[in-house]
Amino acid sequence: MKKILCAIFSVFLFLSSAELFSAESKAMLTDEELDYAELVNTIQDVGSPYLKGDYAIFTSKSNARHIGIAFDFEGFKTIHSFKIKKFIDMEYKEADSIYFYILKVPKNVLEINYRLIIDGLWTVDPLNDETVFSRETNLVLSHFNASREIPQVTEKISGGKIRFVYKGKSGQKVRVGGSFTNWDSWIYQMSEVAPGVYQFEIPLPPGKYEYAFYTGINSFPDSGNPQKCYTPDGKTASLIVLD
Repeated sequence: MKKILCAIFSVFLFLSSAELFSAESKAMLTDEELDYAELVNTIQDVGSPYLKGDYAIFTSKSNARHIGIAFDFEGFKTIHSFKIKKFIDMEYKEADSIYFYILKVPKNVLEINYRLIIDGLWTVDPLNDETVFSRETNLVLSHFNASREIPQVTEKISGGKIRFVYKGKSGQKVRVGGSFTNWDSWIYQMSEVAPGVYQFEIPLPPGKYEYAFYTGINSFPDSGNPQKCYTPDGKTASLIVLD
């Protein structure tokens, strides 16, 4: 029987209709919520976990009252509950349903070991043949390869530093300036660490920092950072917060 997706997601309480991608609904969702909703739309059946971008998708049959999942990178301290996706037939009756959980994989996590909790029983994932034995827990764990290309972006790194990252044409002289230089753009020049990839690291105390990149007399915000602000002279710049 042909399945028609019925968008029933508790996370989107403000959606008033089953049309998940209506223009009105899209306007209400953040980019991350839209990504999540689009991923849910791709789930059509149960199977082994798979990776889409920075998200890992886990599924399970709906023959249990509750299914949870716990991850090794969290020390198995948190149980995340699966959600239910329902399918509606041509007569608008429920034809099938499956459990799913979507994980936004932490940036530096490239392998995931996990356990499912099915109606209170800790177990391996019956849909995933990949397992490893953990000497730390003395348990067999389900294993998932989350290897992917991780883009370099401006971010806080170890040692209380910010690493600024700019991507553009190779062979440029690129500078970075901002509130931490009193908007003097001629103090710090970035190094080209790979063709078209420029970096500069600087230690800074916790706080909010506005910044921009410069070539010659032209300034421009960080395209890899969605947080924007305005410079004292009204130009668009970028914002980063150090906790």
